[in-house]
Amino acid sequence: MPDDETQTLNHATEARAPAVPPAPQTLKAADGPAPWLLRLVTVGLVLAALNLRPAITSLGALLEEVRDGLHMSGSVAGVLTSVPPFCFAVFGVMAPRLARRFGAGAVVCAGMVAIAAGLAIRPFIGGTAGFLAASALALMGIAVSNILMPVIVKRWFPDRVGSMTGLYSMALALGTALAAAVTVPMTDALGGRWQTGLAIWAVLAAAAVLPWIPLVRDRHGAPGQTSRQQQAAPALKITRSRTAWGLACFFGLQATAAYITMGWMPQIFRDAGVSAGTAGVLLAVTMAMGVPLAFVIPRVAGRMRHQGPIVVVLGFCGLIGYTGLYLAPAAGAWAWALLLGIANCAFPLALTMIGMRSRTGAGVVRLSAFAQSTGYLISIPGPLLVGVLYQHSGGWGLPIALMAGLMIPQMVAGVLAGRDRTIEDEC
Repeated sequence: MPDDETQTLNHATEARAPAVPPAPQTLKAADGPAPWLLRLVTVGLVLAALNLRPAITSLGALLEEVRDGLHMSGSVAGVLTSVPPFCFAVFGVMAPRLARRFGAGAVVCAGMVAIAAGLAIRPFIGGTAGFLAASALALMGIAVSNILMPVIVKRWFPDRVGSMTGLYSMALALGTALAAAVTVPMTDALGGRWQTGLAIWAVLAAAAVLPWIPLVRDRHGAPGQTSRQQQAAPALKITRSRTAWGLACFFGLQATAAYITMGWMPQIFRDAGVSAGTAGVLLAVTMAMGVPLAFVIPRVAGRMRHQGPIVVVLGFCGLIGYTGLYLAPAAGAWAWALLLGIANCAFPLALTMIGMRSRTGAGVVRLSAFAQSTGYLISIPGPLLVGVLYQHSGGWGLPIALMAGLMIPQMVAGVLAGRDRTIEDEC
């Protein structure tokens, strides 16, 4: 029987329709993965992406209630908003090694489990330290999944990097916006306790585990790549690549802006006299801009030889949005939310460039881990510094000026990263 099964696998292209779908690790026939498996991976990508930000934006919408409930100072709250990029930097480094040992599908599946567990327990564990620890568990799951999303796209959809990156980026933006928009009203509907409003998002994460379970045993490299191609990227000294460094800096600066926005923008509007519910909706508007644009921008960027012009347009939208937030936060709130939402679409652009700046799936693993981990490390001080400036200056003038000033180096790094070259050329 084992010999018969081996022969069947070795002659998969000659076989007629099998009685049952083969396991994922057997699907490397000449025609590529089976259509049902590609559909399963697509569903898994979308559900995983929906869960990559609610842990953060749901907290942003209820940050004042969490601060009061846990007796946090402004500086401690700043530390709390810096935890996501810190965890992404620390745990993201582990993703390539874990993916090589267990397979990308298994790691993402475990990541969804960690997100669900962390979100379920953090509101009820008690105390600031416990809240931070449970948040770190959820963020660990997000970190490894963040790194592996471009890798999975390159592995399963090598000829559709732009469109598939756009699809899961759109789902990511949708999950971000939904958590920002409905957390406050959902909390009110469930009895008004912030603990319940935060914990409910564990249900969505639990649902995202399901499509990855059949992919747990998939440990192969990208379809159609030889072992030599898969081993080429790990030999690269990626720190010698200017493109890799430019992409890491661009990723880090856009992440700084994104996490400051997600963590503090509702508070900026609330301090300007906007109600808590409206402030949450404004954050949702900012995040919702990424839903259509996160699908469009990667497709457009994939057809361009140089992505620098897109970087500049997004940067100028951010500068205008921060200027308006400084001068008239309440009067022009909806306009500033829209402009900052456009600026935040630097994230799907960065993911698209990660997929385009390497020739192989293994190279994308290295570049994704380097750019995202280094980038998130760069972004750690931003939200913390905003909290400190807010507490000691007594207003939002200095923090907003900091946010606007960081847009300039972000545009410079993005133009550098957007040049038409690959890390293999430079290393």
